[in-house]
Amino acid sequence: MAPIHHHYELKGWPEPRIIVRFWIITVFLVLVGLASLKIR
Repeated sequence: MAPIHHHYELKGWPEPRIIVRFWIITVFLVLVGLASLKIR
């Protein structure tokens, strides 16, 4: 069971909570990446 998503499902988290958390993390990392490009 490699995907981290399934580990959270086994902990009892509902599916929408997992997906929204991953979206938030993705948006944050995209903004960090874009900010690092503009700093150069």
